[in-house]
Amino acid sequence: MGPWSRVRVAKCQMLVTCFFILLLGLSVATMVTLTYFGAHFAVIHRASLEKNPYQAVHQWAFPAGLSLVGLLTLGAVLSAAGTVREAQGLMAGGFLCFSLAFCAQVQLVFWRLHSPTQVEDAMLDTYDLVYEQAMKGTSHVGRQELAAIQDTFLCCGKRSPFSRLGSTEADLCQGQEAAREDCLQGIRSFLRIHQQVASSLTSIGLALTVSALLLSSFLWFAIRSGCSLDRKGKYTLAPRACGRQPQEPSVFRRSQGGPAHCLRSEADAIGPRRYSGSLRWLQNNDAAPGPLSHHLPAHRALQGRSPGALSGFPARGLSG
Repeated sequence: MGPWSRVRVAKCQMLVTCFFILLLGLSVATMVTLTYFGAHFAVIHRASLEKNPYQAVHQWAFPAGLSLVGLLTLGAVLSAAGTVREAQGLMAGGFLCFSLAFCAQVQLVFWRLHSPTQVEDAMLDTYDLVYEQAMKGTSHVGRQELAAIQDTFLCCGKRSPFSRLGSTEADLCQGQEAAREDCLQGIRSFLRIHQQVASSLTSIGLALTVSALLLSSFLWFAIRSGCSLDRKGKYTLAPRACGRQPQEPSVFRRSQGGPAHCLRSEADAIGPRRYSGSLRWLQNNDAAPGPLSHHLPAHRALQGRSPGALSGFPARGLSG
């Protein structure tokens, strides 16, 4: 495969990668929005506690997700524009955005490996505090918040062997609510699905970002070395010198500057020694003819001469 074919394939791959990165950014933006404004997370975040363990996680997750979406989208747009226009600056900007997005995703993966249950523990601790506050009966607001959490996750109470308020749970879950699952298990199940989706998006994002980094760097070096598919830049039509114009018949070789000017330029470009005589002959032929009376005496003189004089031979040689 030649260099032009490699550049063409890299351009097509870059455009396809940018398209999938835009779709990835849209998916991440949807997930971040649902995480921040979704009912399951918002009901835990709105719990009126003196210290809400989940509030800190909820606050930094939204701006971090939006920043990642912005980097992915900006990198895809800059790289696509740089690929189409073959611009080094746009390609360098896309490479920088993809580098920052790659660092952010690596940091996210490292955080998930280092603290895999941080979000789950924060939500479960918040539910435990709301549950204990409602069971103690210190405020009516606590019972309303607990009921809102249980209705959102479709669960009721908690069946923990370490629960100190087990005697009051019978009054909390009655009727159809008693058939619901434990709220601790319900929160864990919901978070497990959410984390699986987040891990899948992170893995896809890492693969697309690495591919975009390699392609953008290759295309940047290709554009810098001039191995582009099309000639870039603007074309400017400069007036050609009169002496370098294609040779045409003398009838059509009449320009606004006059034939003498054109012939002088042509003679200067070719050389004065070779075409000095022909230049003088062409100038004399192109000059305007004189009056007819100037040519009559020469014509009469020629008529008065003998044929031998006209031909350059003696007359008797011709007669003999």
